[in-house]
Amino acid sequence: MHVGVDSFVAAVTDPSTERLVGPEERMAHLLEEIALADEVGLYSFGIGEHHRPEYYDSAPPVILGAAAARTSRIRLGSAVTVLSAADPVRVFQQFATLDLISRGRVDLVVGRGSFVEAFPLFGLSLADYDELFEEKLDLLLRLRESEEVTWSGRHRPALTGQGVYPRPLQDPLPIWVGVGGTPESFVRAGLLGLPLMVAVIGGEPRQFAPLVDLYRRAGARAGHAPERLQVGLHVFGYVAESTRAAADTIYPGWHEMFTKVSRERGFAQPTRAQFDATSGPNGAFFTGDPDTVADKLVRVSGQLGGVDRVSIQMTNPRLAHADLLRGIELLGTEVAPRVAGA
Repeated sequence: MHVGVDSFVAAVTDPSTERLVGPEERMAHLLEEIALADEVGLYSFGIGEHHRPEYYDSAPPVILGAAAARTSRIRLGSAVTVLSAADPVRVFQQFATLDLISRGRVDLVVGRGSFVEAFPLFGLSLADYDELFEEKLDLLLRLRESEEVTWSGRHRPALTGQGVYPRPLQDPLPIWVGVGGTPESFVRAGLLGLPLMVAVIGGEPRQFAPLVDLYRRAGARAGHAPERLQVGLHVFGYVAESTRAAADTIYPGWHEMFTKVSRERGFAQPTRAQFDATSGPNGAFFTGDPDTVADKLVRVSGQLGGVDRVSIQMTNPRLAHADLLRGIELLGTEVAPRVAGA
């Protein structure tokens, strides 16, 4: 099992001073975080995509390009690219270029995202939510297969044999499908033989076992070899010297973040009891000391029939830069070695 970090590049209020960290400083901190993840041997670092004021990750390829120049081993990717609201040609060109800059260290994870701001921003209708993704994923895979593509669809002008350049160093460029809890999404990824990145945001990770099994069965029916059907998890979490310290460190930012989302979506306001339950042995958050987090990763992998990759999203709006660096260090030096053989 490979272990990495995902970041949504949240705007941060320093908890010790109540000072809002400016976007320029936040970007500098982010590059330090990625460089440290590379240094401590973590497998991957992913950048999300949001179009909201509390995040600075609306242009992931730009951030990843800067990260590629500062790292040498760690794989770099999206978490996720909102393909429904993008032009697949430009997405392919951007990530092929990143692959060249990084010398073959790029993964492209595509999905529909958990927020919807990108749709009106780019003039798209939510009524086309499913069709947009299916059509654009088809084009993206065609672009990966061939330099010159003839293709037509409803949501983009047709291609009539034009060449799409540059070509990536990796052949083929790794494309993962990011999914939530929709069975159709798991089946689609399996039929296409694409690796799967499951976003575990709430509930219990073991509840995804039937969906992961559905993915594997769909892939097998389509004739794809088992080794192609990789499974990854995108999860929230944080590592500290003790489980109590981990919880106390990230709870304030968690409460702020989920209070905002709950107000927008009409959910009940989050509580500390809810947070503690979600961070517990069977909950969705991977929070605690290194042993606790490693044990949970191994246990969940077993529950899901084997997990190839886990990316832990540790950033939140009230997590100090020094605390995040320490969490990354512990994840790389203490947790990752414990689960490497799982």
